[in-house]
Amino acid sequence: MSRSPHAVHESAGEFFRAEGDVTDEEQVARAFDACRAANGPIEILVNNSGIAESAPLMRTGLAMWDRILATNVTGTFLCTREAAEDMIVAKWGRIVNVASVAGLWGAAYISAYCASKHAVVGFTRAIAAEFDGTGITANAVCPGYTETEMMHRAIATIVRVTGASEDAARERLAQQNPLGRIAAVEEVAEAVYELTAGDETGVALVIPR
Repeated sequence: MSRSPHAVHESAGEFFRAEGDVTDEEQVARAFDACRAANGPIEILVNNSGIAESAPLMRTGLAMWDRILATNVTGTFLCTREAAEDMIVAKWGRIVNVASVAGLWGAAYISAYCASKHAVVGFTRAIAAEFDGTGITANAVCPGYTETEMMHRAIATIVRVTGASEDAARERLAQQNPLGRIAAVEEVAEAVYELTAGDETGVALVIPR
């Protein structure tokens, strides 16, 4: 799900899609009900809705702060709470929250984003402890800069603000990542799959690794 203004759903082949604003409690509930009606109880949840914006602290407005925390933290909470209802009944479930390396250490000019991803990691560890021994696991993946549109926007911002070349901006971001390289989306997907297939819980898995 995303921050769509209207909850809608559609099916295509073996897949079913429900859309809604993850910050809206009622839309989240309707979207999950639509999923249940199509495919039965929720067994696996991957919370991947997120936004990132950058600004120095003194130019970080309350609207930006609220927007980032609402999507990244409140959305994760609402979707997890909704899915956990089915998992508790089944005594089995897998929850994977897509956090960030920014949820494990700080970085300049993204204080709101760092705060939100620290919250996601903390939330993950809390529910892992709460559900320990129930058959439900909760883990986080913490990617560094990954080859996505979000990273491309970050590169464009660096180029615009600093006058650096695109290659120099890309290298700057790569050097902030574990192993000094940009992660591929496939690496993140593989990590998510591993955590849904295994029994580990309370893990914050850094990508690339």
